[in-house]
Order: sequence, then structure tokens, then C-alpha cells
Amino acid sequence: MAYLTWSRDLDTGINEIDNQHKQIMDFINRLHDARQHADRAATIGVVDDLVEYTLSHFAFEECLMEDAGYEFVRGHKKVHELFVRRVAGFQERLKRGDDIAHELHALLHRWLFSHIRHDDHAYVGAVRPKMKALAEEKHEGGWLSRSLRRFFG
Repeated sequence: MAYLTWSRDLDTGINEIDNQHKQIMDFINRLHDARQHADRAATIGVVDDLVEYTLSHFAFEECLMEDAGYEFVRGHKKVHELFVRRVAGFQERLKRGDDIAHELHALLHRWLFSHIRHDDHAYVGAVRPKMKALAEEKHEGGWLSRSLRRFFG
């Protein structure tokens, strides 16, 4: 399976979200590298980092949806929860010594593109206007600045 590359159809039009998605894509590509080199320690490290970052991304995204009053936020959260549980299962299997790198990489590859193109694009209309207003808060204590630091800093 080849490296993941960003394409315009993945853009949500919300820079902060797109940048986070690109970071998740980078983690998946790092998993690819670790798998290619059969580096178990690197695989475990990448998976741990990927899980931690993705949890922060999901929390950030859910907060945006709630603040924007997105009507399907509960369903979107459920999709996130199911994904987290599934990946946690892979993480546990990996720590027990199972070779799950290829299987996990394939899942992440399919899931990322599908989730962005369908689930994430569905909330953009509700969230983008809210993000635009929040992004215009240039001062250090603004919501966007505080939230990015809280989730990613």
C-alpha cells in the first residue's frame, strides 16, 4: 500500500481541521515506514502517537460541532467512539506481540479518506461560519487560540 497523499477533495475549507487531517495522514505514512522496515518499536511509537493525536483531533472537532449547533453531533461522536474502540483493539493486539501493522495501516487508509469525504464534509456547512468568526479573534485569549493550545499544545 502506497503513501497517502492529500488531494483537494479532502479539503473541508476549515484550515485548522485540514491541517489536523494532514497530520493524521503523516502519522499513517510513518506507520507505513515502520511497517516497511519491520521496526516493531517504531510501529508501537507511531500507533501510540497516532491514537493520542486522533483523540485530541476528535475532541476539537466535536467541540466545534457542539458550539456551531450541528444537529448530527451525537451521531458523529458515535462514529468517533467506534473508531477509537476499534483502533484501541489493534493497539492492544500490537502490545501483546501480534503483527497488526499491515491490517491497521489498511484500516486507517480506508477510514481516513471515507470519514473526511463523508462524515466530516457533512458538518462543514454548520461549522465553517462559526470557525470564520472564531478565526477572526486574533488576540491570544480567543476561543480558537485557547482550544488549539488545549487540544494540541
